[in-house]
Amino acid sequence: MADEEKVKNEASEILGQYQNLPRLVVFDLDYTLWPFYCECCYEDEMPYLYQHAKGILHALKEKGIDVAVASRSPTPDIAKTFLNKLGINSLFVAQEIFPSWTHKTEHFQRIHRKTGVPFSSVLFFDDEDRNTEAVSKMGVTSILVDNGVNLGALRQGLSEFSQKTASSSTSKQK
Repeated sequence: MADEEKVKNEASEILGQYQNLPRLVVFDLDYTLWPFYCECCYEDEMPYLYQHAKGILHALKEKGIDVAVASRSPTPDIAKTFLNKLGINSLFVAQEIFPSWTHKTEHFQRIHRKTGVPFSSVLFFDDEDRNTEAVSKMGVTSILVDNGVNLGALRQGLSEFSQKTASSSTSKQK
């Protein structure tokens, strides 16, 4: 628990370094928030998150930034059970968990319909480049994670989001 609090505090410090923050941060589940494919698990197993995930989620919520899930899991029931078991289910303003053999554009359309947040105000973390590439074309700032979401990925995401929003507001002023 002390580590989680430490990560949350570090994430809060990172968030405090940026003026332009996303209104919504969307996370994939498998190999982004947790280090496994939930379709390879049983509902009665006890899931676990990557080390920094929970602290980052709580720091975002404390800062008033909404969080959501976009997952192509073929086992949405197991994924939802795991979110409940981990005690993080209530953190998410939207959970789009359904199978798709392509990428996540439909997940993001649904999240947009539920939240009303424009794609340009969204930051997304995923471990598959086909997902980050497709969603980036919609205007979402997308970060490819190697070993789950962590403080380094958060910093990179906020930096890229901040640069993108700064350059778009500069071009609007010209």
